[in-house]
Amino acid sequence: MKVLFQSRTNLFDAPGGDMVQMLKTKEFLEKLGVTVDVSLEFEPDLKDYDLVHLFNLMEPQDIYRQMINAKKQNKKIALSTIYGLYTEFERKARGGIFQKVANFLSPYQINYLKTLIKHYFEKRFHKGVFKMIYKGYYGLMKEIVDNTSVFLPNSVSEMNRVATEFNLKNYTFVSIPNAIDKSVFTDSDTEKPNKYSEFKDCILCAARIEGRKSTLNLVKAVKETNYKLVLVGKESQNQKKYVEQVHEEAGDNVTFLGAISHDDLRDLYKVAKVHVLASWMETPGLSSLEAAAMGCNIVVTKKGDTYDYFEDYAFYCEPDDIDSIKRAIDRAYNSTFNPKLKEKILTDYIWEKTAQETFKGYELILKH
Repeated sequence: MKVLFQSRTNLFDAPGGDMVQMLKTKEFLEKLGVTVDVSLEFEPDLKDYDLVHLFNLMEPQDIYRQMINAKKQNKKIALSTIYGLYTEFERKARGGIFQKVANFLSPYQINYLKTLIKHYFEKRFHKGVFKMIYKGYYGLMKEIVDNTSVFLPNSVSEMNRVATEFNLKNYTFVSIPNAIDKSVFTDSDTEKPNKYSEFKDCILCAARIEGRKSTLNLVKAVKETNYKLVLVGKESQNQKKYVEQVHEEAGDNVTFLGAISHDDLRDLYKVAKVHVLASWMETPGLSSLEAAAMGCNIVVTKKGDTYDYFEDYAFYCEPDDIDSIKRAIDRAYNSTFNPKLKEKILTDYIWEKTAQETFKGYELILKH
């Protein structure tokens, strides 16, 4: 089987969870004997491919053109939806003029505006963006889903959202787990000295510092407590004011480490007691999976698809409620880690499983 992976044109310039998912799926599908190529072009020649696999419905202006190209060349389309709107964040917590405007717009109009602004500043206008101006953000998405042969969401709840919002009937889907690399995130080398031992029993948050992740409320939740909070991850370039506020609110018990390597992150997970991702939306948040696989109790919100993954093993909070975040941290910190969570992740949420389920999805459509 030979498959072409396609996604947004700035995938490697602005890496995100979709890039990790795409490259890891490729790596583990190849171990199953599938040939996988990646192209971010709009109109590649598809004659050698059995099907086209598109990633990230949230960037329809790019994958729309790739979908049209696949259709022209009679190739079936698999779609990793990676679908989650941040409407609640935009309306309740974004701040500034955009928050005021967002309360008068539909979720799709909000994304329409954001996409236009982003492409204007990045000077990335192309035919797909002009199509979006003409057809609308929702219109492009609707056309993509209507031409998809198999949906590959990261959970059943994500598929239900897509099916409801786009009025889908008689669709084919396979739930594809978001995953961790179990060769990296394991407890081996326990004897090795850990350079992060000074952070033993800390509260950790491995995520971009930005409003959507509620970093500011997390910092406020540990203010004037005995907790050590360690923040790992890049600072948002688009929310400089917010990042400044985070630094201003941070007391002596908060450490900023910036972006670090996966190996370093593993060492941090090893010493941390609790990992917090108090986001406005996650499907489900890779760092939560990694931290739990390394034996951390995890604090998350129920916004998005987190409950599908973590069920009652996680400690839940509200992203806009500082007391709720503090209470969840207290509960997580004072609870013994349940090894069943780790077992569940190392069985169900590994890239090997992602590749197997993706392959099943391909077989479903190629047989018809």
